[in-house]
Amino acid sequence: MASDERALATWLAARSDDDLAVIFAARGVSPAAGWRDFFDAADGLLDPISIDRALTKLPRAALQALADPAGAPEAPAVSDTLALRSDTGTVFPTVAARVSVLAEATPEAFTPLPDAAPVAGVGEAEAAERAFTAAGALAEILVTARRAPISRTGAGPVSALDRRRLLEADIVDSAEELDDLLAAAEHADLVATDGREFTITGAGERWLEVPTLARWTTVVEGWRDRLPAGLASAGGDILPPAHWAGAYPLDRDWPARAEQCRRIAIRWGLLSLDGGMPEWTPTILAGGDIPTDTIAPHLPAEIDRLYLQADLTAIAPGPLAPALDMRLRRIAIRESRAQASTYRFTPESIAAGLTEGETAESIHAFLAEVSLTGIPQPLDYLVQSTADRHGLVRVSTDAAGLTRVDSVDPALIDAIAVDQALRPVGLVANGGALRSRAERSVVFWALADARYPVVAVDAEGSPESLHRRTAPVRSEVTVAPHTAYAPLIATLRARHSDTGEGAWLERELDQAVRAKATLLVTVRLPDASERTFTLEASGLGGGRLRGLDRAADIERTLPISSIVAAVPTDAVPSGRR
Repeated sequence: MASDERALATWLAARSDDDLAVIFAARGVSPAAGWRDFFDAADGLLDPISIDRALTKLPRAALQALADPAGAPEAPAVSDTLALRSDTGTVFPTVAARVSVLAEATPEAFTPLPDAAPVAGVGEAEAAERAFTAAGALAEILVTARRAPISRTGAGPVSALDRRRLLEADIVDSAEELDDLLAAAEHADLVATDGREFTITGAGERWLEVPTLARWTTVVEGWRDRLPAGLASAGGDILPPAHWAGAYPLDRDWPARAEQCRRIAIRWGLLSLDGGMPEWTPTILAGGDIPTDTIAPHLPAEIDRLYLQADLTAIAPGPLAPALDMRLRRIAIRESRAQASTYRFTPESIAAGLTEGETAESIHAFLAEVSLTGIPQPLDYLVQSTADRHGLVRVSTDAAGLTRVDSVDPALIDAIAVDQALRPVGLVANGGALRSRAERSVVFWALADARYPVVAVDAEGSPESLHRRTAPVRSEVTVAPHTAYAPLIATLRARHSDTGEGAWLERELDQAVRAKATLLVTVRLPDASERTFTLEASGLGGGRLRGLDRAADIERTLPISSIVAAVPTDAVPSGRR
């Protein structure tokens, strides 16, 4: 064990700070660990519990490489990240001992999986239909997240309240489907998790505007790129789906994750329920470019025209192009979600569009462009009358940096001032207007949600479109562990000495003092001769070791610089003491 600690401590000291941070993160080390030097770090990483925890994170091929380095495929990147073997590829003996114990207890985890049976094909039209349905459902989820973030529990899944809301809206059929779609969206950076919320990202906003084929491509690329490393074969291809469940044989949580990977692949048209593959899936699993030309003919054709009715509804006779669907939903409520969809115009929906930057002119121009039946008079009147009233409440930022709310209608200002729903933004009367210390966007959306005819204006007094907050796409900086582990690594570096022998000796002496152990201490005298003392270690400090000399029954103080070796007496045969 001692030689392992020494070898690992030396190995760790030679790593860069970035490498150490990655290793500590992979091994689940707390940034607040009380390690004082690299020997402490090595001792902690070689603890049997820590080793077992690291081994559970290894894929089957890496476990085979550790158990049988000569006969199993190599997995150096994974093992080096977990600090389980030296630069030469030699497994630390302590690690090898734990591998042997686990291999004896669960031999099936250290043996190769049998060859996967040939995979049958699957109907491409059926797979494409599932992909189209998944893209539509995810779009509905993102639209919901655009209005307000979707809350999640501490464990990760969507909260019961939002889950029930999405289920009752028929956006998804089950909580499992909701979790799978959000997982796929997170892989593709369409949503981000901020604390306990799923928030749509800028990439998610753009995804909503692109055609279904581009939506599918983005999600599939994100899913493939975020698959765990253990699902890749030695050649870089993704393992056959039949092998996914056995990729991490020591990880008890892995089967559930593998099953979700499989379900996502099924939902997005990459697999069938029985594991069959459409013609585009083998190319995707092999790491090639997404073959959009093979799935495109099987996706439903998207239309760019609709029928406007006198009853203030719009009917799309087929799947509406996503960009048009998103534009239409800014000013109308989608009542049915199918290949032929129905939308309804209401004063509230038109006002919502005006709030987000539409004008009566832009709405008329858009409807005239997409309508096959012109613009019915009732709809024309609804748009114009709503626009005439909209903007009576104006939200701006004054010279003092405070948010200002004013209106040409004093009655509206009076109503806003006493509206209990607006108390959180802290509106205070200021002449004929209201002021708040809250940000302009916060006040604006509070008024919009309370259904006031509000418009945001810029410094010049011109109407300005505001959007609800979106989350940034995940960046490498936010996930890099270096910052979290910087204090710990600095502590280890500060205590590190280039003279490894001296550092190791001092550590052994320190441990002996803590254990009040009896040592055989060999000291080099000024005349270059050596003398051995049997010393009961009692203190260490100022570069000196103190202890009781058992033979002479006196207290001795020995300079550490003169100590050649220190060995516990219980490690030396009695005849050689």
